[in-house]
Formats: sequence, structure tokens, C-alpha cells
Amino acid sequence: MCLLWGTTYLGIRVAIETIPPLVMAGFRWAIAGSLILAALKIRGEKIPPPSHWFAMTVLGILLIGFGNGCVVWAEQTLPSGLTAVLVAAVPFWMVGVERLMTASDPLTLRRVIGLVVGFGAIVLLVWPELELGNGRAFFLGVVSTQLACLGWAIGSSYSRRRHADENVLAAAALQMLFGGLALAVAGLLRGELRMLAFNGRSVAAFVYLIVAGSLGGFSAYAYALKHLPVATVSLYAYVNPVIAVILGTLILGEPLSPRLAVAGAIVLVGIALVRGDTRK
Repeated sequence: MCLLWGTTYLGIRVAIETIPPLVMAGFRWAIAGSLILAALKIRGEKIPPPSHWFAMTVLGILLIGFGNGCVVWAEQTLPSGLTAVLVAAVPFWMVGVERLMTASDPLTLRRVIGLVVGFGAIVLLVWPELELGNGRAFFLGVVSTQLACLGWAIGSSYSRRRHADENVLAAAALQMLFGGLALAVAGLLRGELRMLAFNGRSVAAFVYLIVAGSLGGFSAYAYALKHLPVATVSLYAYVNPVIAVILGTLILGEPLSPRLAVAGAIVLVGIALVRGDTRK
């Protein structure tokens, strides 16, 4: 999951060079979910009944619609590496959501320090860009990454409280399908079909996102959520930014500034403080 998702930031950036963002994300997830459901049907495995589909739709909108859709939207105006570092804040959001959902999960001093350190690093990362007047588009991209984190955190928390006897892969496939359809509808309402274009590079990235990011990565994430603590699952936030920054620099020529490296390291320190406390 960590390795696959670390590469998807590059894949998204390349795919949206010619394919509009919401349509790209929507069809990516809808196709992946449909493929998994078809394979499960052929194998005769149980699919969650229609009575569960409303919950699957809610999860799909939270995890796919917001959790991934907002990341894709952000990458229109932010470098892929910077986006990955900003999305690394998701463990902080997870801790906050879990605290609201579970009164027995206290907000300790160590967690508070971790949250302050992490969000302070994000401010360090983005404030100079805003001061330089890089503008509204940059700011909206940053906000979009945090909406992605919030949607992902709420969806992950809700997912852990769902039926334990559900087929994990089938449930994940329904979430992909419904979340992807929601994104596709949003893209169609924006008139993105008129902007649709293809080249070999963007099509290859799109296929890679379906196979590696959706079929592989999200299925692994859904499985991990059922069998591991949220704090452990959020470990991927350590790995994704490193892979994304390296690939963005080497392949897309994105700048690797000392500020990005320092702020990214501080974000990971904040995550370590928060996550280390959750293991007690």
C-alpha cells in the first residue's frame, strides 16, 4: 500500500495533463470497482446486499470523492511532491476524528505537541508561497489537500465501525464504484467532457492509477483497516511523501527546495509524536 500509493501522486499529475481531473478520478475508481465486483461474481463470492449500499455510498464519497478527488483537484495547481507532503497531515486528522468518535481515546499532551508540530510545519511549507503572491489557486490547492485529509479520516473511522463480517474486498469495490460515480457526475456537471483529450503519456498514467493505485492500493487499505489499528494503518503517511517527492523531482523536474525537505521532515516528526502515543 505504501509503495503503490507513493507513486500515484506522480501518476495523477501526469494523467491530468490532458484528462480533466474529476472525470479522470471518477472513471478511474468506477472502472476499478467494476472490475473487482465482476471478478468476485465470477468466483461466486458474496457481495454486500443492497441494504448496505447506502453506507457504501457514504464511504465512497468520503474516501474516494473527498479523500482522492480533492487530491486530484489540488494537483492542478500544486506540485505532486508538495501535495503528498500536505496530505501527510492525514494522521493528525485521524487522531482528531477518533477522539470525537471515541471518548476513551484521550487527547494527551504528547498528541497535542505532535499536532502543533505537524500543522506548524505545514504553515512553514505554504506561508512563503502565499506571501510571494502565488495566489488564490495555490491557496485553494492547499485547502483541497486538507479537505481530502478530513474526508479520508472520517471515512476511515466510519469504515472501522461497519459490519465486521462483510467481504472486505467486495465492500471496497462498492466504495470505489459509488465514489467514482459521484466524481464522474461532478465532472460531467462541470462540463469536463468538452476538455477531454488523450495522449500516450496520460493514458499510461490513467491505466497505472487503475491497476496500482485502485485495484492494488485501495484494496490493501480496506483490508488493513479491518485488521490493524488506525494509527498503524496511517504509517503510510511516512512513506508516501518521500516516494512522491523523489519521483516528482526526478521525472517531472519539480523543485526540491531546502524548505520542502525541512518542512516535510518536521511533518513526519509530528506524525511520530502522535502515532507513538497511540501505541501505548
